[in-house]
Amino acid sequence: MLNANYAGKNRTLKFGTFAGVFTPSILTIFGVIMFMRANYVVGEAGIFNAVLILLLSQFITLLTTLSVAAISTNMPIKGGGAYFMVSRVLGAEFGGAIGLALFAAQVVSISFYLLGFSEAVVKAFPTMTPYFMYIGMTAAAILFLIARVGADWAIKTQYVIMAVLFSSIFIYLAGAAGNFSWQQFNLNWGPAPGASGTTGFWYLFAIYFPSVTGFIAGINMSGDLEKPGESMTVGTLYALLVATTVYFLQIIFYGGGFGRETLISEPFNVMIDNALFGAGFMVVAGVYAATLSSALGRFVGAPRVLQAIARDEIVPLLRPFAKGHGPSDEPRLGLYFCAVATFTLLWMGGDGSGGVFLNSIAAIMGMFFLFTFGLLNLAAFTESYSANPSFRPRFRYFHWSISLVGVIGSFGSALLVDYKAASIAFAVVLLLLWYLRRRDMAISFGDARRGYLYSRIQKNLFLLKDLPDDARNWRPSILVLSGNPGSRETMVSYSVWLNAGRGVVVLTNIIFGNLREMAVERSAAEIKLDVFLKEKNIQALAQVVVADEILAGVRMILRGSAYGPLRPNIFVCGWKGNDQNQESYVEFLREATCLNVSQILFCDRGLPDPDRRKRVDVWWRGHKNGPLMVLMAHLLVHNWEWSGSRIVLKRAVSNETLLAEAKVELEKLLHEARVNAEVEVVVAERSFAETLQLNSLDADCVFLGFELPEPGEEGQWLQNFDRMLARMPTTLLVHSADGKDYLSH
Repeated sequence: MLNANYAGKNRTLKFGTFAGVFTPSILTIFGVIMFMRANYVVGEAGIFNAVLILLLSQFITLLTTLSVAAISTNMPIKGGGAYFMVSRVLGAEFGGAIGLALFAAQVVSISFYLLGFSEAVVKAFPTMTPYFMYIGMTAAAILFLIARVGADWAIKTQYVIMAVLFSSIFIYLAGAAGNFSWQQFNLNWGPAPGASGTTGFWYLFAIYFPSVTGFIAGINMSGDLEKPGESMTVGTLYALLVATTVYFLQIIFYGGGFGRETLISEPFNVMIDNALFGAGFMVVAGVYAATLSSALGRFVGAPRVLQAIARDEIVPLLRPFAKGHGPSDEPRLGLYFCAVATFTLLWMGGDGSGGVFLNSIAAIMGMFFLFTFGLLNLAAFTESYSANPSFRPRFRYFHWSISLVGVIGSFGSALLVDYKAASIAFAVVLLLLWYLRRRDMAISFGDARRGYLYSRIQKNLFLLKDLPDDARNWRPSILVLSGNPGSRETMVSYSVWLNAGRGVVVLTNIIFGNLREMAVERSAAEIKLDVFLKEKNIQALAQVVVADEILAGVRMILRGSAYGPLRPNIFVCGWKGNDQNQESYVEFLREATCLNVSQILFCDRGLPDPDRRKRVDVWWRGHKNGPLMVLMAHLLVHNWEWSGSRIVLKRAVSNETLLAEAKVELEKLLHEARVNAEVEVVVAERSFAETLQLNSLDADCVFLGFELPEPGEEGQWLQNFDRMLARMPTTLLVHSADGKDYLSH
């Protein structure tokens, strides 16, 4: 069972905004891309396009940050970061699917950063090239040990790394600024000649985009923050501001300081060779600090995402990862998993050809981050647009349109970058979503989907109310007096078939007694109905009422069911037959007619043989009930259980001279009605009851119209139909309350 309280157990060690959010975010943002790929993008894309790539990347992350701010300041935030927020707004299935994908992306990114570290080492010290893979693995082992000691030591280590990194940034930016010239700036303003395909805008965007995804590192620390909502908002916004400034200056200074060929072929060495005061070693130290800090941030954050997913018990296989250790509740087993995965990926990609592998893995990794950003924005949009009264974020600078643009930007960018990779990533997320939806999860935390759907239904209900009610737009809204549905499964099945997915079916049960005394029994009966619907996979609603007797109960469900255009228009109940309470039975049929609700009385003779082609007989005896019967038969055979069935529209005439004319009339009616059916006209040499039985005993289902008897004639009316229905197959007696022509539209 998913447990909202257990997901994100309280930790004794808590961090503030600077230590818990800004530091891991900025150090992960300032990663391998800044040193190893940013100048390459400037050379290929040109200054103008490089700035566009930066602004587009940061725009998506800014919108996502605003969405995170709205969500995180509107609810208590526990461990799991993006996973926690998506799952609590869009539900456990969406949260679990994107949480697992995000965890996988972060695990892969550890090896991505360490490969970048190894590449920087061998470029600075070419003699180390044969040891490319071992350099990355040694760094991974050291970072693993730091993370194994605990998050507090990881944060302290990142302070030292941050000091080195910011010193390096100053050194390489100042050195580039000294070489700046407007002539070079103008030469590098546009893209490289012939830039397309593997050097086009979206390809370069895919390489560059992972540089800005690092803000997730701070969000991943949500369970370790003293004030999660405020810290994630402020810390991430400041990290984005600082990062955008640094990346923008790098584009301007290097684009205006060095030739395009140098930027493309030597994107890292140009930083070393032109460092301020010749301090190229500080640039080398900077790339070491950037790549190692980014990897360390993932080593700390990714296991916490896995721990939160495991604690929600979304995937049973992950339960061992829920355990925490020590006063800071460290996710050690998740850390061990990350370490094993990292060493495996380093072995796979650490053959010295890191450049090709690095670019490929960057594009793939970006897809999962883009999907995560898209769902974070979708979560905020759902909360805000649905206007839930519970949505009262302390962060005021937010509107649902912001998150909507974020959704479009995130998913749109994924398709534009690489629609094939995006399609594969999307298929993976859909597969995870399908798996999680098939699991019978007992969810103990609510989500905003209900509020969103409610708001849509509310607005559409009022729109629907103002539209004219016309037979052309008629849809079945079926109210079934099912009682205990287990004993009336045939009637329930037919009711669902008659709906054919076009309208609404409501199963109702009447419990006799006093409401105050029967409240517990009523709740139990409603649960029983819901369980029946779920077990039988029936798309229907359930309603249970308490009344003193049957007539009062039927009045209650007919008058109090649904609102406006969603009120029931067909009432289905079992055929009473020649039994007691005849007057009461006919009376609630009269009440249904007064309420303009048509009736279908169900004479149960069992379900048809599923292995043979079925036949549905519809007896036409006039335009009062005929159109509704034909339409119901048409809907019935549109269910897969009735696939290939024949509808035979039958009519009895008094003599043979009327046969041809009656057949032509019925064929014309079917043609205008656009219903696929056969016509059969028979001569009634005997009573209609005998004619009916003679011609429809071998049918699988029969539709027959009826009119209500006059007061005092109920008994005779019931006896007549009892004789008529004797030995007949399952028969549906239909009475159209409004007599509308449902076929000519």
